[in-house]
Amino acid sequence: MKIIVCLGNPGVKYKWNRHNAGFLAGDFLISEFNLPQPKKKGNLLFSQSQQFSVIFPQTFMNLSGEAVIPFMKASNCDFNSIIVIHDELEIPFGDIRLKDGGGHKGHNGIRSIMQMGGSGEFKRIRFGIGRPDPSMSVADYVLSDFNKDEKESFPSAMRKVKEIIENSFL
Repeated sequence: MKIIVCLGNPGVKYKWNRHNAGFLAGDFLISEFNLPQPKKKGNLLFSQSQQFSVIFPQTFMNLSGEAVIPFMKASNCDFNSIIVIHDELEIPFGDIRLKDGGGHKGHNGIRSIMQMGGSGEFKRIRFGIGRPDPSMSVADYVLSDFNKDEKESFPSAMRKVKEIIENSFL
């Protein structure tokens, strides 16, 4: 079984936040792969096919590992069986990049998974959100909503995410 981990913050008020790029990608994948609507299981939502699960931790970003690692263990999966989709400040908006292993680069969701699981050796799909204007804090930026133009470019970026999943993971 493979697990697609989609990082974000639960709740309607966070839906279009930059930090929720992983959740938005997961919603797109569920639609594209015609998966059932996510169900609650412990502290996450999940949808499943015969080949893979798509999970959405409901612990808030900074505690993502508290949902991801127990689900991995219950599914008898190791880090080779997961791919994590998350927002990335160091990449321009809309650029999508695959990374295999490495550090957390200050991303608290990735940090939490690494701390709880004891490893950073897992695939990541990094969804570029760009950096904020120097007058804005990073925390305020990642918790701000995508603007209209960014939202309109989502279908193209999401197709890239799906392509990476199909070609590099499934």
